[in-house]
Amino acid sequence: MDGRSPVTTVALTRLAVRESGVAVGERRIAWAGRGMPVLTALGERFARERPFDGLRIAACLHVTAETAVLMGALKAGGAEIALAASNPLSTQDDVAEALQGYGIAVHARAGVDRATYYRHIHQALDLAPDIVLDDGCDLVNILHTERTDLLDGVSGGCEETTTGIIRLRQMAAEGALRFPVVAVNDTRTKRMFDNRYGTGQSTLDGIMRATNIMLAGRTVVVAGFGYCGRGVAERAKGLGARVIVTEIDPVKALDASLQGYEVRPMEAAVQVGDLFITVTGNRDVIRAEHLAMMKDGAILANAGHFDVEIDVRALQGLAVALNPGVRPNTDEYVLADGRRLLLLAEGRLVNLTAAEGHPAAVMDMSFSAQALAVAWLTTERVRLAPGVYDVPEEIDVEVARLKLAAAGIEIDRLTLDQEEYLHSWRTGS
Repeated sequence: MDGRSPVTTVALTRLAVRESGVAVGERRIAWAGRGMPVLTALGERFARERPFDGLRIAACLHVTAETAVLMGALKAGGAEIALAASNPLSTQDDVAEALQGYGIAVHARAGVDRATYYRHIHQALDLAPDIVLDDGCDLVNILHTERTDLLDGVSGGCEETTTGIIRLRQMAAEGALRFPVVAVNDTRTKRMFDNRYGTGQSTLDGIMRATNIMLAGRTVVVAGFGYCGRGVAERAKGLGARVIVTEIDPVKALDASLQGYEVRPMEAAVQVGDLFITVTGNRDVIRAEHLAMMKDGAILANAGHFDVEIDVRALQGLAVALNPGVRPNTDEYVLADGRRLLLLAEGRLVNLTAAEGHPAAVMDMSFSAQALAVAWLTTERVRLAPGVYDVPEEIDVEVARLKLAAAGIEIDRLTLDQEEYLHSWRTGS
């Protein structure tokens, strides 16, 4: 016997596990930081200039290593931060624990139920924030419905997603939005780098981790041909899949057709698809009538922000048996006629549930734009009326310029004659 009581041994074991989790989280954050040179440089600038001294920020974002780098940059600039998760299945617990050690209040844990998810958002709002950062508009929604006592103290916010911007513009149109919000999602760099390339790669990464399927020769149905859907379609096509696009927008449908994709309505696509990926920002994209026509073994994945694009309740109602976890993040629903449909990540964001989300290099640009938008808000918020605002063009250009510089890429500059030509209407052909 070594003289230690069982209680002491258990306590030491738990402490070792806890320290191990922190260490893993710190390593993940450090690794992400290596792939985020622009945001790291901004953090160093903020540490010198302290633009956020005295500022309280409540954030509802995916609690990942990349988000931790953003939180670190804002913290370095003097902000007091409370962070909740924007998706209970995307939280990296070791990162959340490591962030606590950096003096950032984190209210998030992987796999919590819906009630706990919303309780965490309320806990973040208990900070009584000056500025809010949102990813999907849940935090802003709660502010306007359940925590209205805090609204007078909020002077601005940022929104990161297409889904969130849709909700915010509806609020603004109805006169319900009480403070200015910057649409970080709508920058050129975000749409191109994050939505198209990031979502395209990370969505297929999550699907392949969950299923280990080969995409070459499969029929992949992509619902929605916005920037995210375009990226998913491109990556699937590049891996040898036959890609069918479904759309409600005639212009986007025409674009998909001219890029060589087959365009069909969902009721036709469901009869031939092997893998379905929803990425629309809307609800009930795949409904009971579609599920009833799918082939045996069809795979359902969602890359839209909320778990409403695939009607999971309808799937549960059609199923006579459920085989959960046939693979990690893959549940098998058995229908009355014996067909099996495979639902990935419970219908939630497959790229952040079954994989790790966008690569750090992608989030470097998105979060750099977010950080600079917060800095812009701190000086401009008193002059802005409630509404949804685009990120100033100079911020978008600065992020792209810094990213090119970090990659060692040089570009041309306009000559004086070219500048004059572009700004004059007097020069003829």
